[in-house]
Amino acid sequence: MARKLTQLELLLELEPIAEQNVHRHLSMAKEWHPHEYVPWDEGRNFAEMNGTDWELGQSRLSEVARAAMITNLLTEDNLPSYHREIAENFSRDGAWGTWVGRWTAEENRHGIVIRDYLVVTRAVDPVALENARMAHMTGGYNPMKLIRDGGGSVEDLLADTGFLHSVAYVTFQELATRVSHRNTGKVCDDPIADRMLQRIALDENLHMIFYRNMCGAALDLVPDQALQAITDIITHFQMPGAGMPDWRRNGVLMAKHGIYDLRQHLEEVVMPVVRKWNIFERNDFGPHGDANRNRLGEFLEKLQGDCVRFEEQRDRALAREAARRNLVGAKG
Repeated sequence: MARKLTQLELLLELEPIAEQNVHRHLSMAKEWHPHEYVPWDEGRNFAEMNGTDWELGQSRLSEVARAAMITNLLTEDNLPSYHREIAENFSRDGAWGTWVGRWTAEENRHGIVIRDYLVVTRAVDPVALENARMAHMTGGYNPMKLIRDGGGSVEDLLADTGFLHSVAYVTFQELATRVSHRNTGKVCDDPIADRMLQRIALDENLHMIFYRNMCGAALDLVPDQALQAITDIITHFQMPGAGMPDWRRNGVLMAKHGIYDLRQHLEEVVMPVVRKWNIFERNDFGPHGDANRNRLGEFLEKLQGDCVRFEEQRDRALAREAARRNLVGAKG
């Protein structure tokens, strides 16, 4: 049985590949500026500056679009916690340090541009938004809690390297965030919002590719060890926004209206990456890796069934809502 590598050994072994992927990222990343995606001519003062405070009638976004925008922005707001997490599990030196700094700077633009858009267009209540930001950032991002809340064992996580779990998690999380931003843009019914969120989604996709390549390299280097982390993350995955104010309500709205639901998670996030890594075709796993591959296969099969059940429940709920609207319209 191959010896497990420590976190330091993994970082040293993978640093040349990290350097290649940093250069690849920098060659592909497009320069853009948040101020160019905000309709500043729509801005006006609030009451504190002798203007008018926010009220719901000022928003052009639907309830679903507002919920998705707020969820996406509060997720981006927790960047200090995410930065700390990858800085501690990667490194602040060499290619790793370059990546951590660059990734953080690029991610910061996302929160800047979404907030500017929402405040300038009066799309959401800015006071409620700020209160939610304060609450969410004060709570921070705790991957241990996410795994525990998802049914996973913190002890299992601690028994392995934080790097492998971290790089596996952000691979799927970045892709999930890309899907959420892209689909949020579609429901906003505003070409400015759609253009802005498509721009953000392009960033998230490039970030995902970096992490996917690094996790794939780790899978080649320590197959059994890496698959343990990948399986842990997939089977207990939760988005980093879990626990934010109104998380459950907004998440239900987003899932019900096709912004981010269980089938999108399976077919647009999990399975493309699993196929890219050839997890079910590889022949380099030992007994421990094979056991985890079986565990993963059983979970994915169950997830497929969960998708069908969710969609049946969603269709019934949407049909009931449509019937109620028709009844109200007929009475009106």
